[in-house]
Amino acid sequence: MSVQHTASDPVLVRGMRTVEHRFTVPLDHSRPDGEQISVFAREYSDPEVSPAADLPWLLYLQGGPGGKGNRLLQFGGWTKAASRRFRILMLDQRGTGLSTPANRQRLALRGDAAAQAEYLTHFRADSIVADAELVRTALGSGPWSIYGQSYGGFCALTYLSFAPAGLKEALITGGLAPLTGPADRVYQATFSRVAARNAEYFAKYPGDRELTTRIARHLETVPEYLPDGTRLSTRRFQMAGSYLGGNTRMDGLHYLLEEAFIDTPDGPRLSDTFLAGMWQLAERSTNPLYALMHESIYAQGQATRWAAWRVLGSRPDFLPSAAEPLYTGEMVYPWYFEEDPALRPLQRTADLLAAKSDWPELYDPRQLASNTVPAAAAVYTNDIYVDRDLSLETAAAVRGLKVWETDEFHHDGIADDGEGIFNRLLGMVRGTGDG
Repeated sequence: MSVQHTASDPVLVRGMRTVEHRFTVPLDHSRPDGEQISVFAREYSDPEVSPAADLPWLLYLQGGPGGKGNRLLQFGGWTKAASRRFRILMLDQRGTGLSTPANRQRLALRGDAAAQAEYLTHFRADSIVADAELVRTALGSGPWSIYGQSYGGFCALTYLSFAPAGLKEALITGGLAPLTGPADRVYQATFSRVAARNAEYFAKYPGDRELTTRIARHLETVPEYLPDGTRLSTRRFQMAGSYLGGNTRMDGLHYLLEEAFIDTPDGPRLSDTFLAGMWQLAERSTNPLYALMHESIYAQGQATRWAAWRVLGSRPDFLPSAAEPLYTGEMVYPWYFEEDPALRPLQRTADLLAAKSDWPELYDPRQLASNTVPAAAAVYTNDIYVDRDLSLETAAAVRGLKVWETDEFHHDGIADDGEGIFNRLLGMVRGTGDG
């Protein structure tokens, strides 16, 4: 089918040529003449390399779910490397950024929670890939290159499963999803990796072990409030473990904690600086789809039923009541929808999505087993978000997929050495480099 496509005039931004693209696509790709939504993407190219029309396309699939395309201020890291060879297309995956939004404000227009949940069933990787194929043809591109980071890698596997003819090559970083099985096995694996990362952190900053416990006990007895007026609970404080998913970001947790307490007329209290930092970590107003759709990205033919919450029951070391509570990772729990004002109106919607048992398949194991698209993936040995063992299991099931496993980086490796990682993977798929 043809899609409505509009493009802005080019704008130069610090050595980048940028063009804004808007596409009209079906909400439900099985009903192309039904309701339509908008998908936005921004093109970046280097005018010093060659005319943009002479460069092949590279579609970047952002992590998430619920993450919008990166807003570049200048080329750097992997985009610097990619801009020498490609026109980069940063896609705002449906529901994010300037695409038709899916948040508490917009979803209210759908009606009750059941209508909202039904609407959101069309916001997974299968729909994102179908969008991408319509975008590719609207741009007049032949098979293009894709680069998937984290959840973007999950989408890349879906692309290889259901639309491989649209692909020239696929690069994946920290994003090899398990092809089968319940979401429980994901969290059983990642809880263990998060515990190990906690141990590594406290070995590096031993004083933060006592400080972390002190903050947790303080929050049990002293009301402390975030900038939005909501009370900071111990379990919400544990969400600061999101820092542990990165190399240099881990040190950011220490810098947050070092300003935790301040002396006041009422005794020691948590500082405004600390509370503001926690609020930025704990609130989901800018990406509610992360909480709403997080477990559904693993769902195929069965309900997730709040898998991380259930697995947590077997991990008392992560409970707020633990003698020395640990920081959590990317897990999403039902209480998020009680404590976060941006998520409260969506609580019933989230429960319905967790109970949905007829999710369609996201991958085609037979197609992946006969894959002919050149593909390469970086697997991070100690990744606390995408488990190394599950990643290698998936890699073995994709014909021709080349794997570079490294313990030099964590989940945010491309933030540390994006240029080196991108060049290595591109060399692997093209047979000109390592791997």
